[in-house]
Amino acid sequence: MEPTRAESLDRLRRRTSSKWRAFGDDKLPMFVAEMDYPLAPVIKVALHEAVELGDTGYVDPRSGGRAAARALADFARDRWDWGPDPEGMKTTTDVSVVVVESLRRLIDPGDGVIITPPVYPPFFQFVPEAGGTVVEVPLVDDGEEWSLDFTGIDAAFAAGARGILLCNPHNPLGLVHSREQLEQLSAIVEKHGGFVVSDEIHGPLVHTDAAFTPYLDVSDAAREHGIAAHSASKAFNLAGLKCGLFVTAGERMRALLRSLPEEVVYRTGLFGAIATRVGLSEGRDWLDGTIAAIESNRRLLSQLLAEKLPLARYREPRASYLAWLDLNEYGWGEDPARVLRRQAGVVLSNGPHFGTQGRGFARMNIACAPELLVEAVDRLADAAAASAVAG
Repeated sequence: MEPTRAESLDRLRRRTSSKWRAFGDDKLPMFVAEMDYPLAPVIKVALHEAVELGDTGYVDPRSGGRAAARALADFARDRWDWGPDPEGMKTTTDVSVVVVESLRRLIDPGDGVIITPPVYPPFFQFVPEAGGTVVEVPLVDDGEEWSLDFTGIDAAFAAGARGILLCNPHNPLGLVHSREQLEQLSAIVEKHGGFVVSDEIHGPLVHTDAAFTPYLDVSDAAREHGIAAHSASKAFNLAGLKCGLFVTAGERMRALLRSLPEEVVYRTGLFGAIATRVGLSEGRDWLDGTIAAIESNRRLLSQLLAEKLPLARYREPRASYLAWLDLNEYGWGEDPARVLRRQAGVVLSNGPHFGTQGRGFARMNIACAPELLVEAVDRLADAAAASAVAG
């Protein structure tokens, strides 16, 4: 599979998204989850056709939404050997809306919802937005790999938590939860009569040396107490087009879908629904090439850090394009990204935003040209050398 090639830096700087406008042209933006690759050609053609037609109105939930749901069902069957029913899905604006609207219907004000930091920063905001209280049960790190803390999760449920907001695969670690671990989680949740809202936005970007397990596929209990949030936005770089999907597999969560106001579906972006359908059904070769490029960069980053930043600790992700860097040994404090933005001109995601477990860490977006990755590590190495001299 020929890896997808990133756009040139000159062309990328013509983009007007947050990644390319939040900081100056002297900075290398490697923070927000947006890829530097060109749009999949089949999606580009479909969007051009929509513009030519002036097809820029509201999504029709019976056609646009249904077509996106069928495309996800087909993709899940072919890629994950899982057959979700499109009739158990609904589209909306994005994954964050799926999460918050689901939580609003699953909890009472003040109820505890478990999250597992270090985790995607908006998780800390989604729960209170829905009226709940965040209950942190950090992941366990044995020095070799991260895993869910089943003892802690069980104890949190026993203490009154109502459910868990799962990141599957896990951002920022690129951790792909195994089927066995998810089965164990489902047993704990079922024992306590809880629920799981599973954010699976990075599922299509699982690498070739790992296997993605949708939460709703792990057990009968999971199908009944779980609801999943899916989107093609990370896999095909479509965040600005706005389309996420509620996915259910049991009657309890089907009832939740039926309780949603029609307006929740109408908030789907029409371009997002079009791009989702086309990407998942016709853009799979492009996706495979993109994953190949990301896998090459994850290996390249290992080599670069070993050569130029040997005190940095990094475990190669097995999903998506986000690298979690432990920079504690370089003396850049609790928030290395803040220091490196100024000293190296490289914009990384701030580790502490992912929870207290992120102190001394930073997240790097590696969905870029290999040359850009080399330059970024060179800049970080220069900053480390300067800090050593100053120290």
